[in-house]
Amino acid sequence: MSHTSSSSANAHGSVKSYVTGLVLSLILTIIPFAVVMSGALSTLATVIVVVLTAVLQILVQLVMFMHMNTKADEGWNLMSFVFTLTILVLVVGGSLWIMQHLHLNMMIG
Repeated sequence: MSHTSSSSANAHGSVKSYVTGLVLSLILTIIPFAVVMSGALSTLATVIVVVLTAVLQILVQLVMFMHMNTKADEGWNLMSFVFTLTILVLVVGGSLWIMQHLHLNMMIG
């Protein structure tokens, strides 16, 4: 019996990629926590840091843990990635828009 390489065998990551993903996820979790807890930045800068690290966190998890790339499954991963980015923009942008309008309409004085 000969071993043939299949696409499903290549879909799994190595220990190195999982550890790298874990370390990046931890760093991207600690950064916004430290920024919020220290209170050193303005409110706008804090929101920007939290949103950017959240987006990077999602991208790291998609690439490192879910193995999303443009090479496998005849472009289905690319389509899923584009769909994920679209939903991400809608959810993050919509949430920020709603919070801004709630802030403007609910704060008196």
